[in-house]
Amino acid sequence: MSAARPLDGITVVSLEHAIAAPFCTRQLADLGARVIKVERPGSGDFARAYDDRAQGLSSHFVWVNRSKESLTLDLKQPEAMQVLQDLLARADVLVQNLAPGAAERMGLGYAQLSARCPRLVVCDISGYGNDGPYRDRKAYDLLIQSEAGFLSVTGTAEEPCKAGISIADIAAGMYAYTGVLAALLQRQQTGQGSHVEISMLEALGEWMGFPMYYAYDGAPPPPRSGAAHATIYPYGPFAAGDGKTVMLGLQNEREWKAFCDRVLRQPALAADPRFDSNSQRNRHREALKAIILDAFAALDAQQVMERLDEAQIANARVNAVGELWDHPQLRARGRIVQVDSPAGPLAALLPPGVHSSFEHRMDAIPAVGQHTDAVLHELGRDAGAIARLRGSAAI
Repeated sequence: MSAARPLDGITVVSLEHAIAAPFCTRQLADLGARVIKVERPGSGDFARAYDDRAQGLSSHFVWVNRSKESLTLDLKQPEAMQVLQDLLARADVLVQNLAPGAAERMGLGYAQLSARCPRLVVCDISGYGNDGPYRDRKAYDLLIQSEAGFLSVTGTAEEPCKAGISIADIAAGMYAYTGVLAALLQRQQTGQGSHVEISMLEALGEWMGFPMYYAYDGAPPPPRSGAAHATIYPYGPFAAGDGKTVMLGLQNEREWKAFCDRVLRQPALAADPRFDSNSQRNRHREALKAIILDAFAALDAQQVMERLDEAQIANARVNAVGELWDHPQLRARGRIVQVDSPAGPLAALLPPGVHSSFEHRMDAIPAVGQHTDAVLHELGRDAGAIARLRGSAAI
């Protein structure tokens, strides 16, 4: 049996869909929390239908919903709402990312719940926050990337580009996760629950700190530079002679001299006035790029990386996303395991961080409503009551 986990004994109820809230609660489950995911009867979380790439299951859903229990409730029906209220009376945390104002209209706002459940931590996740002029605007991930200025610094000089992952949802999920942990720690001191409010715009805005300060007080923003660094050069992808791409990055003048000497085999280039400081290299990056590509054209990617390693220059392969499942470092460290699912065993990455005192929970991905009867029995509903709830489509 695994050693006790940090959140063993903590019960989380989640009214969640898509990515931000499920990512928060999955990480709580990783630490041992019991997460009861409330879903719509029949269809469940709409993220279940985003695609069918993981052995018939949705890639998004599989990623953020392992180790949870699925309880189906039609919260428009009073009997189903009573089930939820009974559950919250026993819970430690409620996480929700319903439409703005929806929780309050259902009697599930923090002020309403704290009167009945003073130890309950309530975490609301929304696009723009619970007040302000943008409160009721729809807030999909790409829209938040736009509003936060992320697109303005991502892409090429000719065209902005969104992140290839749901970065605004992920940012919000991470801050919700740490916010809940902070609230649980505070409850240990005060005995009282609290309200954690997370805005996707504010979460991604925090991650935009560098470009915001770079463009402070009307200064020009960092230019979009594709996969290259906006202000350090050479730092980015370079093609080798075999058509493969190597990512490399220089950080200082010592590395620049080593790069010229051991990688390009052109030591005199280090003193070229066009390239003798980072600002000069950045200013003349097209000329330097041509020199680098000409030198790399005679080498394959492996030879380029060997020279970079010899010169102690940071470098990496540009992997396709599918190659991450077989990354030699992840495999060597045992970071890829299997979890169960309605479609059978699936590979899964262990959560980041290796803890000496416990192992992360890596339980199954639930089917829609898989745990409904068990949770209802736990709340005191007998077989007849469950049959009536099912007959009225409340569950």
